[in-house]
Amino acid sequence: MSIGNLSHSLEIFDMSKCNVSGGIPEEIGNLTNLTAIYLGGYNILKGSIPDSVGDLISLKSLNFSNNNLSGAIPLLLEKLSYLEHLNLSFNKLEGEIPKGGSFGNFSAESFEGNKLLCGSPNLHVPPCKTSIHHTSRKNALFLGIVLSFSTIFMVVVILLIVKYQKRENWPPNDANMPPKATWRRFSYLEVCRATYGFNENNLIGKGGFGTIYKSRIGDEMEVAVKVFHLQCGRAFKSFDIECEIMKSIRYRNLVKIISSCSNEEFKELVLEHMPHGSLEKCLYSSNCILDIFQRLNIMIDVASVLEYLHFNFLVPVIHCDLKPSNVLLDDTMVAHLSDFGIAKLLIGEDQSMTQTQTLATIGYIAPEYGREG
Repeated sequence: MSIGNLSHSLEIFDMSKCNVSGGIPEEIGNLTNLTAIYLGGYNILKGSIPDSVGDLISLKSLNFSNNNLSGAIPLLLEKLSYLEHLNLSFNKLEGEIPKGGSFGNFSAESFEGNKLLCGSPNLHVPPCKTSIHHTSRKNALFLGIVLSFSTIFMVVVILLIVKYQKRENWPPNDANMPPKATWRRFSYLEVCRATYGFNENNLIGKGGFGTIYKSRIGDEMEVAVKVFHLQCGRAFKSFDIECEIMKSIRYRNLVKIISSCSNEEFKELVLEHMPHGSLEKCLYSSNCILDIFQRLNIMIDVASVLEYLHFNFLVPVIHCDLKPSNVLLDDTMVAHLSDFGIAKLLIGEDQSMTQTQTLATIGYIAPEYGREG
């Protein structure tokens, strides 16, 4: 086993015809400067050829002939691009002879005397055949795995449906909304103080029309303040659309607007704060791992709010920019849809086509936009 402690400058290792027994240790791969290994002839080596031989990238000659070596020829030997001489004859090796690397240059003499090897006919070995019984066993194993996972998936879906039906018995959608009488507008000075002068340390998100800061106004709950970029002309319209749509919609899976601050030079919305941030951050963060139950629950939450907006509101509302960064997660990982800055109200059939011709985020646009504009 201590063969790996030999000098790394060792270039030739010759113990042929020495009546050596046992197996070839993996540690032989530590001798990275070896150019030749001779362990053939009148030795009694057994076991398999270690994969670590493939790490001897300087190797030019390899002789393991006339031993009792068994198992397959490691595919890692294909990495030995300098290998010129190979002798594995008269062992008990089996399986397919590798084809890559230097193996295309070796003759039948390198492999003779191994009755269970197969490969190219020019090496004087039989062609490799796939066992029908082996294939059948593989197919049966694959079918068993697929059926097992399908059963587990169906059970998970049934449990989620039952769980979701229980969630349908939650309090009314507007149960945790503040009464309209308590709503008030905030002054620019209050918002500025709450965000410490819109300090970047409080920054939690940035979009095309606005920047979002985490803040606490007075001794009240934490909120998110969305400040619109008024240098962008469309930001005015985005603010107006979001106020118009959200002023009368109440649903548990919508991010709630608590208040606003608006004048000619500054516009912002005070929103419900979502502790777990956006779905996009959770999907691509190494610190957040969503299990299958959480992922399916999020899908159900988003589908529920879309069903409400499309079919259960007085005027159908089309969000127009549905993507993971606009799905926010509260402290219990319930999903809430946000950012209605380019949403559309489908007031009548004549306006349906023109109202929805708004380009959303590339990569999340409905396919028909590409075909029909």
